[in-house]
Amino acid sequence: MGSLGKEAAAAGERVVLAVNGARHEAAGVDPSMTLLEFLRTRTPVRGPKLGCGEGGCGACVVLISKYDPATDVVTEFSASSCLTLLGSLNHCSVTTSEGIGNTRDGYHPVQQRLAGFHASQCGYCTPGMCMSIFSALVKADKTGGPAPTPGFSKLTCSEAEHAVSGNLCRCTGYRPILDTCKSFAADVDLEDLGLNSFWKKGTDPADVDKLPEYSSGAVCTFPEFLKSEIKVQMKDAPVLNADEDGWYHPKSIEELHTLFDSDWFDENSVKIVASNTGAGVYKDQDLYKKYIDIKGIPELSVIDRTNKGVEIGAAVSISKAIEIFSDGTPVFRKIASHLSKVASPFIRNMGTIGGNVIMAQRLPFASDIVTVLLAAGSTVTIQTASKMLCLTLEEFLEQPPCDAKTILVTIFVPDWGSDNIIFETSRAAPRPFGNAVSYVNSAFLARTSGDAASEGLIIEDICLAFGAYGVDHATRARKVEEFLKGKSVSAPVILEAVQLLKDVISPSEGTTHPEYRVSLAVSFLFSFLSALGNNLNAPNGSCANGPEKHGKVANDDLPIRSRQELVFNDEYKPVGKPITKSGAELQASGEAVYVDDIPAPKDCLYGAFIYSTHPHAHIKSVNFRSSLASEKVITVISTKDIPAGGKNVGSGWAMLGHEALFGDPVSEFAGQNIGIVIAETQKYAYMAAKQAIIEYSTENLEPPILTIEDAIQHDSYIPVLPVFAPQPIGDFDQGMSEADHKILSGEVKLESQYYFYMETQTALAIPDEDNCITVYVSTQLPEITQNVVADLLGIPCHNVRIITRRVGGGFGGKGMKGSHAACACALAAFKLRRPVRMYLDRKMDMIMAGGRHPMKAKYSVGFKSDGTLTALHVDLGINAGISPDLSPLIPAYTIASLKKYNWGALAFDIKLCKTNMSSKSVVRAPGDVQGSFIAEAIIEHVASVLGSDTNVIRRKNLHSVESLTKFYSDSAGDAPTYSLVGIFDKLASSAEYQSRAEAVERFNGGSRWKKRGISCVPITYEVTLRPTPGKVSILNDGSIAVEVGGVEIGQGLYTKADSLSMIQGGFTGGSTTSESSCEAVRQACTVLVKRLKPIKEGLEAKSGAPVPWSTLIAQANMASVNLSAHAFWTPDPAFVKYINYGAAVSEVEIDVLTGGTTILRSDLVYDCGQSLNPAVDLGQVEGAFVQGVGFFTNEDYARNADGLVVNDGTWTYKIPTVDTIPKQFNVELINSARDQKRVLSSKASGEPPLLLAASVHCAMREAIRAARKEFKANSPLTFQMDVPATMADVKELCGLDVVERHLQSLSSAATSAAVKA
Repeated sequence: MGSLGKEAAAAGERVVLAVNGARHEAAGVDPSMTLLEFLRTRTPVRGPKLGCGEGGCGACVVLISKYDPATDVVTEFSASSCLTLLGSLNHCSVTTSEGIGNTRDGYHPVQQRLAGFHASQCGYCTPGMCMSIFSALVKADKTGGPAPTPGFSKLTCSEAEHAVSGNLCRCTGYRPILDTCKSFAADVDLEDLGLNSFWKKGTDPADVDKLPEYSSGAVCTFPEFLKSEIKVQMKDAPVLNADEDGWYHPKSIEELHTLFDSDWFDENSVKIVASNTGAGVYKDQDLYKKYIDIKGIPELSVIDRTNKGVEIGAAVSISKAIEIFSDGTPVFRKIASHLSKVASPFIRNMGTIGGNVIMAQRLPFASDIVTVLLAAGSTVTIQTASKMLCLTLEEFLEQPPCDAKTILVTIFVPDWGSDNIIFETSRAAPRPFGNAVSYVNSAFLARTSGDAASEGLIIEDICLAFGAYGVDHATRARKVEEFLKGKSVSAPVILEAVQLLKDVISPSEGTTHPEYRVSLAVSFLFSFLSALGNNLNAPNGSCANGPEKHGKVANDDLPIRSRQELVFNDEYKPVGKPITKSGAELQASGEAVYVDDIPAPKDCLYGAFIYSTHPHAHIKSVNFRSSLASEKVITVISTKDIPAGGKNVGSGWAMLGHEALFGDPVSEFAGQNIGIVIAETQKYAYMAAKQAIIEYSTENLEPPILTIEDAIQHDSYIPVLPVFAPQPIGDFDQGMSEADHKILSGEVKLESQYYFYMETQTALAIPDEDNCITVYVSTQLPEITQNVVADLLGIPCHNVRIITRRVGGGFGGKGMKGSHAACACALAAFKLRRPVRMYLDRKMDMIMAGGRHPMKAKYSVGFKSDGTLTALHVDLGINAGISPDLSPLIPAYTIASLKKYNWGALAFDIKLCKTNMSSKSVVRAPGDVQGSFIAEAIIEHVASVLGSDTNVIRRKNLHSVESLTKFYSDSAGDAPTYSLVGIFDKLASSAEYQSRAEAVERFNGGSRWKKRGISCVPITYEVTLRPTPGKVSILNDGSIAVEVGGVEIGQGLYTKADSLSMIQGGFTGGSTTSESSCEAVRQACTVLVKRLKPIKEGLEAKSGAPVPWSTLIAQANMASVNLSAHAFWTPDPAFVKYINYGAAVSEVEIDVLTGGTTILRSDLVYDCGQSLNPAVDLGQVEGAFVQGVGFFTNEDYARNADGLVVNDGTWTYKIPTVDTIPKQFNVELINSARDQKRVLSSKASGEPPLLLAASVHCAMREAIRAARKEFKANSPLTFQMDVPATMADVKELCGLDVVERHLQSLSSAATSAAVKA
């Protein structure tokens, strides 16, 4: 390597760092090891989780601290540990959730408040949330200004809401997490915070003294011993050899180029890094032998501000760049504002400004930063192999992609001052706060002259930059620029500029939504130019037809508010009280153990699936390309390794059928497992699986069936057993004959949805003696998993032990689909006689998950002139995928929720389609959410035809008690329990609703470019009670163990059963597991009480005083009383099902120019019966609703032409975040009439509220209708609006050409006025 290589080396064979104050040396680790992998495999830490491996979910967030001995200053920042490479962290300190608080040392106030505000459900995301909040507190408390009131921090409410903007949570709906964040804010009104365990809302005064006390600086983030080591090394820095370590840390550009000239340098096996955040976008396809860390080169970290501008080194973080630009001229501040919407806080803290730019130059990366810097006239300095060059950013981007030896050194942004300079930036993305790639971004800079108030401004010079629209890099619209120079802005000028722009903005082939992207570019240009002219109805100025002004991002910055109205029941105290979720603090600290947190057994191996990319083909061979990763393959497990007597099964239920574990010899869908790569680490297994080369043949095979239409054409169906088939109601033909009006052909489509549980599918299998095996697995169905593993291995069920302590989110996805990972690990462990574990990466999980059932409904409906429905017929196609899974249950679920209205007569023809796609499975509210929405689409169609208010039609056709019984039979229950009419009237018939509806009308009359809609949607949801076991044992010390037939997946089962320890099994799903388990436990407790009562009475008679519990149990043991009781609760045969009721009003605002939707307010009223725990039920209601919002709006589970999932990670699949939930989120849980047939008169809460999210979709339709009235006079106000309604869909329904239409009307008016003059 030579002497320079040694001098350029880092800590070589011993990267030294502190983890939660303890010293660790990372000797002999793989150079590609991430901080997350190190923490989870080389230290006791388990808090940071692998949620995505892309820096897109926040589950792995930690606090990294660096010490500068020259200034004696410690700098802390949050970071994504799944992307941070261990080799770059020498002499850094890492703090995880365990490090700020834990069971032994006491919990931190962040952890205590997360628990107290009921902000943790499954708990998998909670340690990451905890660290994002803690990092924000550390950052805020280091700012200047006066000290906050004791108990608070210097954080503001606005900053608090942004603190977790990059963290994903699928369970809670975010509202309680935001309340936790805001409880630390100095400007918070504590009375505004939601339900918590610190004070009783509405009764007790909110007081900071009741909150766990917070004081800044209580956690040491950088230990003194590490400071001392750094100071010693400064005095006597050792010369270390990097041959073993594989990391090089050059201290100058000269040293870097000497490394480039070394004989070992090969860009295919050597990676140059500053932060490695780019690996979250463009994944490594192979392992690297060596890394060169360029952060230590001084020239790359320069920050030089002069009166000419700002020069920033390429290795400066995006967060630091924001800080620099924030303290500057208007142009600089605008740049800072836009950069703050790039990625998320913990990525901006690590990601470098230069890394973003160089990635955009080399790859088709949709960079916001490059677009903004391009418009600002930036220049770059680059160092090639031979010389230093200074280029404009535009010249740099247009060069051929740089080779690995070309280094971006600095970026210079000129200071434009503020005189006559106008600079605006825009972006359209699914999330306002960032952490979402733009559909289009733009930045415009103009130098103007003249007076805007009189004749308008004249454009002297202008730069128009556009990016992310489907080209290799950001570009300038030079033709448009040349046209605009010297012109005064008017409608005809803008119109011609827009026409020129449409010729310039040309998305490349294969770009999604190309017409939408062009329309966005037009909208951005129009918004900018219209602000420079007079009387142009600028989007950001006042409208000619109304006095209101509508800021471009006003709604994004609205604070999130909430209200909860709950009724607490004392009858069965403590049941009915809002008790904090059991184990919530344990989850917040990261100490709660999930499957992947179990320490690896000795000699443990790791697996990863190899999958097919072809939907229907023979698998001829599987080979591996020559690479570093393929050298890590130990073996490949496939069908040939299934033992004699075993079956090729990966999931299934005997009554419905099975799905194969391996596609052999024919792959039946893209994404099907072909084999399992076995390696020594999980990372090696992931990487090795990427090296697989599969040879296919389609000889003698039929073309794949991929759509509902294909399946119907080829009669490809999955049978539905009569016991599961829904039944028609009434006489359809007679109903149609009674109708005054008929819609003979309506249609609506609903696409799929991915579960996005935070913990992907995972399992650990350990072989045991005598052909036995133990499998730790994250599953909702332990018993079915046991059966499938036994079938696969050809052994009795009693030889298979399934253990599930808790699940990091399920939503149905850890049901049938959960057993594939268990089977794969079990087969490999059984074959190799060694433990094998598997944790699917997010891409593989999304590819194999299947998700929610896509549906296509065609309907015919008859109705009276007054809106009374007389008959409905639905032709329903359901895409079930390749195997039955639980799909035969979906038709009945769909029709059950469709029946929420009295259709008069209801008939249907349902086709459960078998296609060459991954089998669909149950997703939270399976079938019900589709059926409920289909009903709303039909009702809205009827109302549109009649020209009636939709709510009038809804109300008129809600069931009477008699029709409810006709449609739902025994499920209808007694008349007093039917609460839907009262709930709907409370919302839709209230004076407040009428006032809000009128306000929406006024707003729409005064706003051209933003439109609002409001809608009220009722729901019914039928659930089935299942027989459930329960066992309660009182131990010798008086503590209690409870065993139930369910799994804790975040729904609060442990809490509702009020237990100290849990052993579970059985079946978890359908929303009734908690109440059934509680009843089984209650019955067991009743038995124990009966046994203990005589002993208690005898002791009290002797002593004349109450008997302590410990004494009672000791005496019972001496008397040989059986202190273990088992119960098996079975529901009343006449009351196996019941109906849940609710309604929601949602108000939205859409941006006609971008298609963006802001949910201004949602009011939910849900009948949860006599709640077993209002806090848990509230969390279920809010979480389900927000998950439903994702389904109806942004979650696009897209596939390619072969049916393979392409939106396969956080980069492309966008679930709701804190910035997309309702700005005002109100929930009321009502306690309906008691019904002793239900468990303590309780009702389910886990799934039904998801259906309420249809209110958002319906409100969006109303807003779009208002836009169509404004801009598309001849277009129908009745239109098909499918699910999901993404930004592109909303914009298309409003009109892709609204800007052109508007400008043409203004131009025509100006021409007419000129002629008259």
